[in-house]
Amino acid sequence: MNNTMSLNALLPAAGGLPAQQSVLFALLSLGMIESLANGLIGATEALQVFFNAENCRFVRKQLREKLADAIMSHGVQLPDVFEVLPPEEAHRQFQRELATMHALCLKLLEGKPLVA
Repeated sequence: MNNTMSLNALLPAAGGLPAQQSVLFALLSLGMIESLANGLIGATEALQVFFNAENCRFVRKQLREKLADAIMSHGVQLPDVFEVLPPEEAHRQFQRELATMHALCLKLLEGKPLVA
């Protein structure tokens, strides 16, 4: 993956309703989490592609959803896990972070219709 996913471009295309944008954000995030869990992309690449400053800013300013902001915060920190912890402990912490992010995504989807 060489390109950056711009949430600023993708989410408004889902429709003007914030609930629809939150659903799309959660689904995109779940895809990134699944890709990380299966080793299709690494933490540093995920940071560059999805959990970057531009997308964090968009989530905070446009979505204004605490759960979405928390997902982005966890994503931003993923590469740090491997820099500060021994390998075995880093792997365990990485898996815990992904599980937390997954749970936050599901909570964000709770009660929101998946189709408009």
